[in-house]
Amino acid sequence: MLEVRGLHKSFGPLHVLKGVDLVVRPGEVSFLIGPSGGGKSTLIRCVNFLETPSAGEITFDGRSLCREEGNIFHIAPERTLRAARSEMPMVFQHFNLFSHRTVLENVIEGPVMVKRQRRDEAIAIAEKLLAEVGLADKHDRYPDELSGGQKQRVAIARALAMQPKLILFDEPTSALDPELVSGILDTIRGLAERGMTLIVVSHEMGFARRLADQVHFISGGTIVESGPPERIFDAPDNPRLASFIRSILH
Repeated sequence: MLEVRGLHKSFGPLHVLKGVDLVVRPGEVSFLIGPSGGGKSTLIRCVNFLETPSAGEITFDGRSLCREEGNIFHIAPERTLRAARSEMPMVFQHFNLFSHRTVLENVIEGPVMVKRQRRDEAIAIAEKLLAEVGLADKHDRYPDELSGGQKQRVAIARALAMQPKLILFDEPTSALDPELVSGILDTIRGLAERGMTLIVVSHEMGFARRLADQVHFISGGTIVESGPPERIFDAPDNPRLASFIRSILH
């Protein structure tokens, strides 16, 4: 589904990603873990071109989004990037809902404006998705009338409305009060059980251990170690990962 090779990203003199390699297979749930500032969020923002990579290769669902030939860095045409972005929406840490639009309007925005779906079809799908995430009675509310957990479930419904091939989650629970976290984790677990392809940036180590097919530890702008959760958490090879796991679990 997704292949990243030698990905670099710099912000001026700050070199954030330093040659990242990542493969995500269809139906796989991949967790990105690691210390703050290690490059986790930058990586997934580059994957769907919310940030433009500085170098490297990204292939999504068989389509090249960027590549290098010799010393020339090629980026796909904007229409290709828009199409890819619509098939791998992101659920943000701080929800990123349109505050002046209702819950229903937030969910149908992408299908109607980006995918040119008929409004009545988009509404029918949105109402079904809102029911699935437990918000059937909130479709005419505005975001500031919702709790943080409800906002995040709207954001997940909005992503699902795009009929995605891959969903990117950028620390989806870190802005929530502790009592709201479990509901969002249950929603993500339900997506995994349906066979959806997910990449999750998270500090929820217990959740990663239970749900992930693959865990990737990012530190210093590179993926230091990857593997199934039982090996990453119980028998890490890299000393930096071992230290991180000890500190988090402690």
